[in-house]
Amino acid sequence: MARTMWDSSVGKKTVMAVSGLIMLLYLVVHMIGNLKIFFGAGEFNHYAHWLRTIGEPFMHYEWTLWLIRVVLVVAVVAHATSAYQLSRRDIRARPSKYVHKKARASYATRTMRWGGIILGLFIVWHLLDLTTGTVHPGGFQEGHPYQNVVDTFSTWYGDVVYIVAMLALGLHVRHGFWSAAQTLGVGSRTRDRALKITADVLALLLTAGFIAVPVGVMTGVVS
Repeated sequence: MARTMWDSSVGKKTVMAVSGLIMLLYLVVHMIGNLKIFFGAGEFNHYAHWLRTIGEPFMHYEWTLWLIRVVLVVAVVAHATSAYQLSRRDIRARPSKYVHKKARASYATRTMRWGGIILGLFIVWHLLDLTTGTVHPGGFQEGHPYQNVVDTFSTWYGDVVYIVAMLALGLHVRHGFWSAAQTLGVGSRTRDRALKITADVLALLLTAGFIAVPVGVMTGVVS
Protein backbone atom coordinates (compact mmCIF):
# COMPACT_ATOMS: atom_id res chain seq x y z
CA MET A 1 0.00 0.00 0.00
CA ALA A 2 2.72 2.48 1.01
CA ARG A 3 4.81 1.50 -2.01
CA THR A 4 1.85 1.95 -4.36
CA MET A 5 1.12 5.36 -2.83
CA TRP A 6 4.75 6.45 -3.21
CA ASP A 7 4.90 5.34 -6.85
CA SER A 8 1.90 7.48 -7.78
CA SER A 9 2.15 11.17 -8.64
CA VAL A 10 -0.49 11.93 -6.02
CA GLY A 11 1.56 10.12 -3.39
CA LYS A 12 4.73 12.04 -4.27
CA LYS A 13 2.86 15.34 -4.21
CA THR A 14 1.43 14.44 -0.80
CA VAL A 15 4.93 13.66 0.51
CA MET A 16 6.11 17.01 -0.86
CA ALA A 17 3.22 18.83 0.79
CA VAL A 18 3.61 17.22 4.24
CA SER A 19 7.41 17.50 4.29
CA GLY A 20 7.14 21.10 3.11
CA LEU A 21 4.76 21.99 5.94
CA ILE A 22 7.13 20.37 8.47
CA MET A 23 9.98 22.52 7.16
CA LEU A 24 7.74 25.60 7.13
CA LEU A 25 6.91 25.12 10.82
CA TYR A 26 10.62 24.83 11.59
CA LEU A 27 11.38 27.98 9.59
CA VAL A 28 8.83 30.04 11.52
CA VAL A 29 10.30 28.91 14.86
CA HIS A 30 13.86 29.36 13.58
CA MET A 31 13.15 32.90 12.38
CA ILE A 32 11.65 33.89 15.74
CA GLY A 33 14.71 32.49 17.49
CA ASN A 34 17.06 34.36 15.14
CA LEU A 35 15.42 37.68 16.00
CA LYS A 36 16.61 37.27 19.60
CA ILE A 37 19.97 38.50 18.32
CA PHE A 38 18.56 42.05 18.52
CA PHE A 39 18.32 41.66 22.32
CA GLY A 40 22.07 41.28 22.69
CA ALA A 41 24.76 38.61 22.93
CA GLY A 42 23.66 37.31 26.33
CA GLU A 43 20.07 36.72 25.24
CA PHE A 44 21.04 35.12 21.92
CA ASN A 45 23.72 32.86 23.39
CA HIS A 46 21.35 31.79 26.18
CA TYR A 47 18.74 30.88 23.56
CA ALA A 48 21.32 28.82 21.64
CA HIS A 49 22.25 26.99 24.84
CA TRP A 50 18.58 26.38 25.68
CA LEU A 51 18.12 24.61 22.33
CA ARG A 52 20.61 22.00 23.51
CA THR A 53 18.91 21.44 26.85
CA ILE A 54 15.28 21.13 25.70
CA GLY A 55 13.56 18.28 27.54
CA GLU A 56 16.12 17.89 30.33
CA PRO A 57 16.30 15.99 32.56
CA PHE A 58 14.03 13.51 30.75
CA MET A 59 16.00 13.98 27.53
CA HIS A 60 19.79 13.92 27.63
CA TYR A 61 21.80 16.99 26.60
CA GLU A 62 21.21 17.72 22.85
CA TRP A 63 18.97 14.66 22.35
CA THR A 64 15.92 16.77 21.52
CA LEU A 65 17.97 18.96 19.19
CA TRP A 66 19.29 15.90 17.36
CA LEU A 67 15.76 14.49 17.11
CA ILE A 68 14.66 17.74 15.47
CA ARG A 69 17.64 17.55 13.10
CA VAL A 70 16.80 13.98 12.10
CA VAL A 71 13.17 14.90 11.37
CA LEU A 72 14.34 17.86 9.28
CA VAL A 73 16.84 15.77 7.32
CA VAL A 74 14.14 13.20 6.55
CA ALA A 75 11.77 16.00 5.49
CA VAL A 76 14.38 17.66 3.25
CA VAL A 77 15.38 14.37 1.60
CA ALA A 78 11.75 13.32 1.07
CA HIS A 79 10.87 16.75 -0.32
CA ALA A 80 13.84 16.91 -2.70
CA THR A 81 13.44 13.31 -3.86
CA SER A 82 9.73 13.75 -4.57
CA ALA A 83 10.35 17.01 -6.43
CA TYR A 84 13.09 15.47 -8.57
CA GLN A 85 11.07 12.37 -9.44
CA LEU A 86 7.96 14.39 -10.28
CA SER A 87 10.07 16.66 -12.48
CA ARG A 88 11.56 13.68 -14.36
CA ARG A 89 8.12 12.13 -14.73
CA ASP A 90 6.76 15.38 -16.11
CA ILE A 91 9.57 15.59 -18.67
CA ARG A 92 9.04 11.99 -19.81
CA ALA A 93 5.31 12.59 -20.17
CA ARG A 94 5.74 15.43 -22.65
CA PRO A 95 5.36 14.57 -26.34
CA SER A 96 8.76 14.80 -28.03
CA LYS A 97 7.72 16.50 -31.26
CA TYR A 98 5.50 19.45 -32.01
CA VAL A 99 4.90 21.48 -35.15
CA HIS A 100 5.04 24.52 -32.90
CA LYS A 101 6.88 24.62 -29.59
CA LYS A 102 4.70 24.32 -26.53
CA ALA A 103 4.76 27.05 -23.93
CA ARG A 104 7.52 26.70 -21.39
CA ALA A 105 6.86 25.72 -17.80
CA SER A 106 5.05 28.35 -15.79
CA TYR A 107 6.95 31.04 -13.88
CA ALA A 108 5.92 29.44 -10.59
CA THR A 109 7.19 26.01 -11.67
CA ARG A 110 10.55 27.35 -12.84
CA THR A 111 10.87 29.40 -9.64
CA MET A 112 10.18 26.35 -7.46
CA ARG A 113 12.80 24.25 -9.26
CA TRP A 114 15.59 26.81 -9.22
CA GLY A 115 14.61 28.01 -5.78
CA GLY A 116 14.89 24.45 -4.47
CA ILE A 117 18.40 24.12 -5.91
CA ILE A 118 19.48 27.46 -4.45
CA LEU A 119 18.09 26.54 -1.03
CA GLY A 120 19.74 23.10 -1.11
CA LEU A 121 23.14 24.67 -1.78
CA PHE A 122 22.50 27.31 0.87
CA ILE A 123 21.68 24.71 3.54
CA VAL A 124 25.07 23.06 2.94
CA TRP A 125 26.89 26.41 3.14
CA HIS A 126 24.91 27.51 6.20
CA LEU A 127 25.76 24.33 8.12
CA LEU A 128 29.44 24.53 7.16
CA ASP A 129 29.49 28.16 8.24
CA LEU A 130 27.58 28.36 11.52
CA THR A 131 27.35 24.73 12.69
CA THR A 132 30.70 23.10 11.91
CA GLY A 133 32.65 26.33 11.29
CA THR A 134 34.39 24.77 8.28
CA VAL A 135 33.93 27.78 5.97
CA HIS A 136 33.38 30.36 8.71
CA PRO A 137 35.25 33.64 8.16
CA GLY A 138 37.87 34.26 10.81
CA GLY A 139 37.99 32.04 13.87
CA PHE A 140 34.86 30.02 14.62
CA GLN A 141 34.06 30.21 18.34
CA GLU A 142 32.30 27.15 19.73
CA GLY A 143 29.61 28.20 22.18
CA HIS A 144 29.55 31.83 20.98
CA PRO A 145 26.84 31.88 18.27
CA TYR A 146 26.27 35.64 18.56
CA GLN A 147 29.84 36.45 17.59
CA ASN A 148 29.84 33.81 14.86
CA VAL A 149 26.74 35.35 13.28
CA VAL A 150 28.27 38.83 13.45
CA ASP A 151 31.48 37.54 11.83
CA THR A 152 29.56 35.93 8.96
CA PHE A 153 27.52 39.02 8.18
CA SER A 154 30.52 41.29 8.46
CA THR A 155 31.62 39.91 5.08
CA TRP A 156 30.05 41.02 1.79
CA TYR A 157 29.79 37.48 0.46
CA GLY A 158 28.10 36.23 3.65
CA ASP A 159 25.45 38.92 3.23
CA VAL A 160 24.96 38.24 -0.49
CA VAL A 161 24.65 34.46 -0.12
CA TYR A 162 22.21 34.75 2.78
CA ILE A 163 20.00 37.47 1.29
CA VAL A 164 19.76 35.77 -2.12
CA ALA A 165 18.84 32.49 -0.40
CA MET A 166 16.17 34.18 1.73
CA LEU A 167 14.62 35.83 -1.32
CA ALA A 168 14.51 32.40 -2.96
CA LEU A 169 12.98 31.02 0.25
CA GLY A 170 10.22 33.63 0.16
CA LEU A 171 9.23 32.72 -3.40
CA HIS A 172 9.45 29.01 -2.58
CA VAL A 173 7.20 29.37 0.46
CA ARG A 174 4.71 31.52 -1.43
CA HIS A 175 4.24 28.99 -4.24
CA GLY A 176 4.80 25.93 -2.05
CA PHE A 177 2.21 26.78 0.59
CA TRP A 178 -0.44 27.27 -2.07
CA SER A 179 0.50 24.01 -3.83
CA ALA A 180 0.50 22.08 -0.54
CA ALA A 181 -2.98 23.37 0.30
CA GLN A 182 -4.30 22.21 -3.06
CA THR A 183 -2.59 18.80 -2.79
CA LEU A 184 -3.99 18.17 0.69
CA GLY A 185 -7.48 19.17 -0.39
CA VAL A 186 -7.66 22.28 1.78
CA GLY A 187 -8.30 24.62 -1.11
CA SER A 188 -11.77 25.49 -2.30
CA ARG A 189 -13.53 28.30 -4.12
CA THR A 190 -14.34 30.03 -0.84
CA ARG A 191 -10.94 29.47 0.76
CA ASP A 192 -8.62 30.20 -2.17
CA ARG A 193 -8.39 33.94 -1.51
CA ALA A 194 -7.59 33.40 2.19
CA LEU A 195 -4.98 30.76 1.30
CA LYS A 196 -3.30 33.07 -1.20
CA ILE A 197 -3.19 35.90 1.33
CA THR A 198 -1.78 33.52 3.97
CA ALA A 199 0.90 32.35 1.53
CA ASP A 200 1.87 35.95 0.71
CA VAL A 201 1.99 36.98 4.38
CA LEU A 202 4.04 33.94 5.40
CA ALA A 203 6.51 34.49 2.58
CA LEU A 204 6.85 38.19 3.40
CA LEU A 205 7.29 37.68 7.15
CA LEU A 206 9.84 34.89 6.75
CA THR A 207 11.86 36.79 4.16
CA ALA A 208 11.85 40.02 6.16
CA GLY A 209 12.51 38.25 9.45
CA PHE A 210 15.53 36.32 8.21
CA ILE A 211 17.00 39.22 6.20
CA ALA A 212 16.67 41.51 9.24
CA VAL A 213 19.67 39.77 10.86
CA PRO A 214 22.33 40.50 8.18
CA VAL A 215 20.84 43.97 7.70
CA GLY A 216 21.16 44.51 11.45
CA VAL A 217 24.85 43.60 11.33
CA MET A 218 25.51 45.69 8.22
CA THR A 219 23.90 48.78 9.77
CA GLY A 220 25.64 48.34 13.12
CA VAL A 221 22.43 47.68 15.06
CA VAL A 222 23.91 44.26 15.86
CA SER A 223 27.63 44.33 16.59
